[in-house]
Amino acid sequence: MKYNWNWGIFWELSPDATGTYLATLFQGLRWTIATGLSAWLMALVLGSLIGTLRTVRNPTVVRLGDAYVELFRNMPILVQMFLWFFVVPELLPTGLGTWVKQLPNSSFWTAVFALGFFTSARVAEQVKAGIRAQPRGQTMAATALGMTTAQTYRHVLLPMAFRLILPPLTSEFMNVMKNSAVALTIGLMELTARARAMQEFSFQVFEAFTAATLLYLALNLAIVLFMRRLERFVAVPGFTAARDAVAAAH
Repeated sequence: MKYNWNWGIFWELSPDATGTYLATLFQGLRWTIATGLSAWLMALVLGSLIGTLRTVRNPTVVRLGDAYVELFRNMPILVQMFLWFFVVPELLPTGLGTWVKQLPNSSFWTAVFALGFFTSARVAEQVKAGIRAQPRGQTMAATALGMTTAQTYRHVLLPMAFRLILPPLTSEFMNVMKNSAVALTIGLMELTARARAMQEFSFQVFEAFTAATLLYLALNLAIVLFMRRLERFVAVPGFTAARDAVAAAH
């Protein structure tokens, strides 16, 4: 059967009363950006904390950090999404579980938590690698200056570690945006879900997913350009080789 191409479909009204099909796709893009950015901020904070704890001298803390990473990194994101959405509310006390299930945009918050925990485990690995990649002289010099362990991490190790791991962090930033598409399985109407809805309403599958592909591409290109500018802005001469070694390892 011959496929009937119709690129004008984007300017036709959508049956869901949200405007044109193009407007529907852009609404999905906004949910994708909101979900991805929220999850990325959560992952960056948690991942930085866990990654740092995995480099301290306390074996118990290191083992707990390792367990966290192994748990969230090795469990598929789809499974985590289902667990947070369907299982966790049932394990909570009745009143709290009911409140969680009745939250406005509960699928959005579930997606943020699932993506945040999943990505934080990967960020933790990169932060640990960034700290370990630095010469031991950095820590020794900080100690000689009278810095405490906390001050050494805050003023010496972590600022340089983040500079070293910017390339792999860029990849994770892009991945969290793309992984947000999994949230359609729990009812979040992000970009991929909107494209599927457009396809089901109009039967113009190629047009719908071509538009979604171009929007994802534009979003990730914007992330790459932003991170490249940030990388050039914070670059420290002499540490390029170490940075490249960390990026190659991930």
